Amino acid sequence: MKWFQTLLPREDRFFDMFEAHAGTLVSGADAMRKALNGGAETAKWCEQIVVDEHAADDIAREVLHAVRRSFITPFDRSDIRGLTNSLDDTIDQMQKTAKAITLYEVSDFAPKMQELADIAVQCAGLTLELTQKLHDMNRNQDRLNELTEQVTRLESQSDEVFDAGMKALFLAHRDGNAMNYIIGAEIYDHLEKVIDRFEDVANRVNGILVEHL
Repeated sequence: MKWFQTLLPREDRFFDMFEAHAGTLVSGADAMRKALNGGAETAKWCEQIVVDEHAADDIAREVLHAVRRSFITPFDRSDIRGLTNSLDDTIDQMQKTAKAITLYEVSDFAPKMQELADIAVQCAGLTLELTQKLHDMNRNQDRLNELTEQVTRLESQSDEVFDAGMKALFLAHRDGNAMNYIIGAEIYDHLEKVIDRFEDVANRVNGILVEHL
């Protein structure tokens, strides 16, 4: 059946939509990193993340509509939906981070929070390249595998940064303001989950490669 499907025309605009979706992650991660610089512009960059999240939702809806309308898709419909959902979950988690920052009026961030945001920016760039390379999975198989491995390594690195950040947060507040500890812990949790969601995207791509190559 697979050889027969290769002879049929494909709906290749899915790849363009994946790439556009990943582009919102790049913009969102950049805005999140700038928000964590702190100061008066934090609110502005949190608002930008919300804009990126809305743009991502529009793309996700377009993909899901196209799945229902298309006769031949570049790979299984369940894989298309799964990848789309993973991309959308990632920007959603950035939006949750921005929401927490806004809700608690935080404008001063610990170095380890900024380091986690730096890792998220790296993951976003790798994710964008992943979606770009998906256009030709056969030719780009080695690079795709390399990119997913890089995202996995960054996620492992983020676990270490998260633990160090939480330890520093505890030491700073164990004899002080418990509310500041709770707020800081929530922001750390959101930031770590952003990077976890990037790993989910990489795992989705790995699954597609295993199934279709």
